[in-house]
Amino acid sequence: MYKIETLTQSDRGHTLHHNSVFNFNNEWIVFDARNDDTKIGECTEIGMVNVNSKEERIIYQTMNPNQYGPGVGAASFHPHENRVIFIHGLPEANAEIPYAMTRRFGMMVDLDHDNRAYPADSRDIQKPFSKGSLRGGTHSHCWSPNGEMLSFTYNDEFIDPDLRTVGVMFQKSSVEKVEPIPGNIQGIYFSSLVARVVPKAIPGSDQIVKAFDECWLKDDVLAFQGNTLNKEGKQITEIYTVEINTDLLLKGSVNNDNISDYPIVPQDIEAVRITRSEKGLSNFRHWLRASSDGRTIYALAKDNQDKNQIIQCEIPSGKLTYLSDFDFSVASAINLDPKGDRITFIANNNVYLFHLKQAKLDKLTDFNEEDLPIQGIPNFSRDGSIIAFNQFVANNGQQNLQIKLIYLK
Repeated sequence: MYKIETLTQSDRGHTLHHNSVFNFNNEWIVFDARNDDTKIGECTEIGMVNVNSKEERIIYQTMNPNQYGPGVGAASFHPHENRVIFIHGLPEANAEIPYAMTRRFGMMVDLDHDNRAYPADSRDIQKPFSKGSLRGGTHSHCWSPNGEMLSFTYNDEFIDPDLRTVGVMFQKSSVEKVEPIPGNIQGIYFSSLVARVVPKAIPGSDQIVKAFDECWLKDDVLAFQGNTLNKEGKQITEIYTVEINTDLLLKGSVNNDNISDYPIVPQDIEAVRITRSEKGLSNFRHWLRASSDGRTIYALAKDNQDKNQIIQCEIPSGKLTYLSDFDFSVASAINLDPKGDRITFIANNNVYLFHLKQAKLDKLTDFNEEDLPIQGIPNFSRDGSIIAFNQFVANNGQQNLQIKLIYLK
């Protein structure tokens, strides 16, 4: 049996994001102080805990919090620097403009410089919109393998907020200034959308009505899930990729001042549909995961009994193969270990480890359905030797979401 320990002890929540919760040397794990995944708007703290000493440190607290925001959550470490990025709601959040998916941005904290905090992306809601800024909300930020770019999902403030898409941000020598008015955020990164979405796709076309839950294939290639319509007009989720050329993004980004139009994707940036499947991916929320060589994507898809199973997609052929045939349904998003050999997930209130080459399944924990629930998504350490996961723990009559570790070596 694997060694399992409870890492955190404090009476706050300790919610783990779906990716990159370990820092580059596996010494610290970052978390936000939620007990409820739906309560980012009410969360006030980002913290980290030392894997060896169990010391907890609060690295960021919101200013003047209230029931409407600003809210913070979903924190991730840079792959090789002591920097953290997380969702942050608008500082002036109130009853009229509460935290929402269109009112947020990425906040960074530099741990090597006295926890200095600064916005990553710019938000501009006043015409003329500044180049390199967006006018809605970014979230689910994910670093590229080399740490030079961040991907995100995006919802716009001025058009249908459900018309979700994906974008990237990166540093450049200078970023256009935005007016310092309520609702605007001055960031240091240049942002651009990279997937075109439409309110209604033509059946049988490659048009996308929703782009979401992406991963990096390479330092300059992003893969994402896209909802489209098959020939019968039924919505199906397929895999798309888009090559990220920062020169083209800088050259092709324009100020679109028509507030009723979606922010423009630069002209020479084109997403390519990879899969053309019969059933598509599972509608259970999960993020794509890619092998380090960029040749394989792992995801979830339903079997004939409507159970979530693990599948792989070959790049660039788009061939989909079912890798698992579990007698249960995968009940969380998946994570792939750094070597690309194993996938971890939650099902039946337990953490599992699936060995891809042997198609072997290990049950790492031994909880019952009646035990306090495991939540969220298990994360591998950077060297693949530890899995961190969330479970509620009772203490003095109170239940808090704590971080537990499974040592695989």
